[in-house]
Amino acid sequence: MFGLKQEYDKYTETDFLVWKLLYEKQMQILPNRAAKAYMDGLKDMNFNAGEIPKFDAVNKLLANTTGWQIEVVPGLIPDKDFFELLSNKKFPSSTWLRKLEELDYLEEPDMFHDCFAHMPLLTNQFFADYLQELSKIALKHIDDALAIELIGRIYWFTVEFGLIKEKEGMRIYGAGILSSAGESVFCLSDEATRKRFSIKEIMEKHYYKDHFQDRYYVIDEYKELFDAIPEIDRLMEQALEKIPHEKTIYATPLDLNL
Repeated sequence: MFGLKQEYDKYTETDFLVWKLLYEKQMQILPNRAAKAYMDGLKDMNFNAGEIPKFDAVNKLLANTTGWQIEVVPGLIPDKDFFELLSNKKFPSSTWLRKLEELDYLEEPDMFHDCFAHMPLLTNQFFADYLQELSKIALKHIDDALAIELIGRIYWFTVEFGLIKEKEGMRIYGAGILSSAGESVFCLSDEATRKRFSIKEIMEKHYYKDHFQDRYYVIDEYKELFDAIPEIDRLMEQALEKIPHEKTIYATPLDLNL
């Protein structure tokens, strides 16, 4: 779609240092906090501190597991392009890395977030299928700003900030948490609010990007996400029929009484 490739020989010593520092920091925190499927995927991909991942190698692994591929993008892309890629089992990823002075916070996701945090879980079939089907629903309503707002809420509280209850305890599968040292600790602490996974509740409440989440939703298994697709489809149709809105205007933060 974009015709871009990872130009590995253009990575600088600073890029390798940034990857190393970020990787080592997260790997001190994530064992016994990150979900098993994520840690297994990380191991399968052979990610390590000393080497920026090569997308060709990632694509070979994904081709033999869930059939997904990585599509290089310049950065944030339009909603339509984003969901079209996901619906075709292509995960969009940038190839640039943040600066040394941006290690703790970056407003726009870089390769570390896209690669380290997202790609390992693409090896899980139920999670990958959920991502694909959610994107198909988004594409049905791609010109409707309210619909994209609601899909954004679901994506945010599952793909980016989701938790899963495993037999060993509460674990992280959301990429937004997995790439954040501070939130990786906070979300499992006594200070955090954790709630049972509820599509209806997620759709009714807005999210915020400038601080730790005020709530996290917990699933029991990844199949639960995939099984929620019909409910998402139904509630989406219901919301769009019930809530007056202009299709040409992006939805502002609002609470829906579904």
